[in-house]
Amino acid sequence: MNLINGVFNLLFLVLAAVIFGMSVYALVHALRVPTNAFVSAGKLKKNLWLLILVLATLFSAGGAWSYFNAFLIVGDAQFIGIGIGIFSIAAVIAATVYIVDVKPAVKGMGGGRGGNGPYGPW
Repeated sequence: MNLINGVFNLLFLVLAAVIFGMSVYALVHALRVPTNAFVSAGKLKKNLWLLILVLATLFSAGGAWSYFNAFLIVGDAQFIGIGIGIFSIAAVIAATVYIVDVKPAVKGMGGGRGGNGPYGPW
């Protein structure tokens, strides 16, 4: 039974880390995109997306940190439970909406080199 508990605890720890990574990725991308790209793509303003993604990153970081600490203490002795929480679910929804909907809409409107050379795409 300890092996099964350890596997489930590790699985939820990895899931919490993935949620945190998605939130950080979406936040960094939103920081790099120019402000007018959001308006011209017909999306929410950059400041509002930054607020949403900062909160998502903070909530997912808190969830991942608490689950990491619980995993270190409990390990595989017992099942910790689903420590994701409603705020981490909201964080993964916000990051997913940004990555799937907003990021492709503002793609190519600045925010780095984008893989283009002097004569077109590489």
